[in-house]
Amino acid sequence: MNKHVRNVLSGCAVMLLLPSISAGAAETAPDKEAVEKIVREYLLENPQVIAEALTVLEEQRVAQEEQARKTAMSQVSELLFNSENQVTLGNPDGDVTLVEFFDYNCGYCKRALGDTFRLIEEDKNLRVVLKEFPVLGQPSVEAATVAIALNQIAPEKYEEFHSLMLSSRGRANKQSALDTAKSIGVDTVRLQEAIDAGVAQATLQEVYSIAGTLGLTGTPSYAIGDEVVVGAVGYDTLKKKIEAERQ
Repeated sequence: MNKHVRNVLSGCAVMLLLPSISAGAAETAPDKEAVEKIVREYLLENPQVIAEALTVLEEQRVAQEEQARKTAMSQVSELLFNSENQVTLGNPDGDVTLVEFFDYNCGYCKRALGDTFRLIEEDKNLRVVLKEFPVLGQPSVEAATVAIALNQIAPEKYEEFHSLMLSSRGRANKQSALDTAKSIGVDTVRLQEAIDAGVAQATLQEVYSIAGTLGLTGTPSYAIGDEVVVGAVGYDTLKKKIEAERQ
């Protein structure tokens, strides 16, 4: 039996025994074995109580995690939504901001790309912030480094680059990112200079710090308002959360 459930039910059993103890005489307290026997018999006769108790415990756990994330969100809110080291798509003055943490080698991020651009296309008052969050190894870090450097020297090319990278097959790495940048007309000499200058390091460190505070370990992950949404939840769910935040 779940330890917490056992403790809760044992406590309940003790409370049930108290009236009878007081009525008889309080010379002796109910011993542990007697309580456990009553609990066991009760659970055998009412097994649904275990499921009900576990459901309550799970709801409490989820609520505690949500509250912890909201507290964490308040600690990193400025960097999360308004960092100078981020990419902003959609309406820069939109009334709702959706933050997406992604990795160019994440299959779920690739599938979620269409959701993000559909939301931007349909909602002219939506601001989308992209956070490079390479969690799938060194090739992902390399690709993110190129992307951040590209945004430094040619921010007008970033959206096209981002779309191509997440639409391409094969493993993203430095070379594939450089090839993609070249294909859309980015000056790769300047790009390499920006990479060598280490312009991406501060951005990556900042994103890792934010993600650590929020307890994020995978991609895609989203933040909207004071809520964190983990996983490729799809267009419909994201749209509902945007609408709820706007209301």
